[in-house]
Amino acid sequence: MLRLLTTLCLSLALCGASARAASIEAVTLAQVDAIFARWALDSHVPGMAYGVVADGRLVHFGGLGVQDIEGRKPVDRRTLFRIASMSKAFTALAILKLRDEGRLSLDRPAETYVPELRGWTYPTRDARRLTVRDLLNHSAGFVDDNPWGDRQQSLPEADFTAMLRAGVPFSRVPGSAMEYSNFGYATLGRIVSNVSGKRYQDYIGDALLRPLGMASTSYDIAKSPLERRAIGYRWEDDRWVREPDLADGAFGAMGGMETSAEDYVRWISFLLSAWPARDDADTGPVARATVRSVVEGSNFATGTMRAAAIGGAPCRQAVAYAMGWRVIDDCDLGRVVTHTGGYPGYGSVVMLMPDKGVALFAFANRTYAAPYVPAFRAALALQSAGAIADRVVPVSAGLSEGYAAVARIWAAGDVLAAQDRLAMNFLLDRDAAHWKADLARLRTAVGACDTSAPPTPLTAMGARFQWTCEHGRIDGSILLAPTPRPSIQELKLAVAQP
Repeated sequence: MLRLLTTLCLSLALCGASARAASIEAVTLAQVDAIFARWALDSHVPGMAYGVVADGRLVHFGGLGVQDIEGRKPVDRRTLFRIASMSKAFTALAILKLRDEGRLSLDRPAETYVPELRGWTYPTRDARRLTVRDLLNHSAGFVDDNPWGDRQQSLPEADFTAMLRAGVPFSRVPGSAMEYSNFGYATLGRIVSNVSGKRYQDYIGDALLRPLGMASTSYDIAKSPLERRAIGYRWEDDRWVREPDLADGAFGAMGGMETSAEDYVRWISFLLSAWPARDDADTGPVARATVRSVVEGSNFATGTMRAAAIGGAPCRQAVAYAMGWRVIDDCDLGRVVTHTGGYPGYGSVVMLMPDKGVALFAFANRTYAAPYVPAFRAALALQSAGAIADRVVPVSAGLSEGYAAVARIWAAGDVLAAQDRLAMNFLLDRDAAHWKADLARLRTAVGACDTSAPPTPLTAMGARFQWTCEHGRIDGSILLAPTPRPSIQELKLAVAQP
């Protein structure tokens, strides 16, 4: 197991969470390694790098195969891969940083910042002008352009300007649906350039890469050290065929970045450090609240079955696209913030689990070989082993007081024993006499209960709890009202079922 020599433990709260990182290390990771190794073999991948990141450090790394099939140099943490559409996350955060600085508005028409868009013909007379937010969320009305867009990487800036001025046909009116658009993210790159006064690639370097210490990450592969580069291949006619290198150009904002596992861990660690919200000093290149907002603004959510190849029980996921990320509500892992990258010669994936403080990533040097399935399977394996539980939500002072009031209510068999802690709606929703009868029935059913068990907070205002009793258990929940003094607006108590 390889570890970074330096870590990004950005707050005392996160440093304290390093016990969770240790729990991942304690789990046998042979299963994770086997998952990636099998996929690499079956997918005809020449080389691959993958890792598990927890609480600011790389707790597990795997390098499979070779950087190139001629030199046969093994993949390591410093091997440089192009990460294709995972570059979009940098573009989106750059836009949000400029928004924070008051230099642009997400809800203004994009033509405000790209004058070439002003003469466009929209699909209907009543179509609204597409906004910066539409571009971020892939709802600008452009056609899904993965095959075409990837081959525009090297387009000269002057040619892109001409393309913008001429306009493009719309697939639908802006704001009506999510449809993935590389062209849209290239346009965001032009907005970054126009608003910042710097070439997009230079702005990303100055605003994000250098502050995070990502010295090996760039867009111009002609300037990266050849001895560290993973050469891109496609699998054709039962052999690897070298893909032509795509030079840096106007579409870099949608997929041109090249990075290493060593560098990318710094990016992931910075993003994960935005969770949870806290009072610590905000020292990153972008405010933590802004980083957390990349999962907001999700639109046109869909329900889909998790891919059967991933394994596990059948799971219907809710999926939406936010700002440079897909946001998934998974029935096993909870919130997953993810993106894949597919590109001539390369495939990649990143999975952030911000409520756990854990992420997985993988890079491969074969055309469109995004290792999404093995990454998700590895995450499920870690989850099943109990290594990546959600961060514990602290018990707020208000919940502590409210929960103590619930214990008094139970002991007395009467909600009036904590009348001073009841919100004004409580006895209007169910009067004291009915509550007394309910409490008597429950106490008869389970006997005396140990009410000292701590609650499990869901938020600062709500919690679940379970009490062990003489002949049964009580399942309960408490919800506080939005009042200056903590008060209970809702209390639920029931005998636990087998």
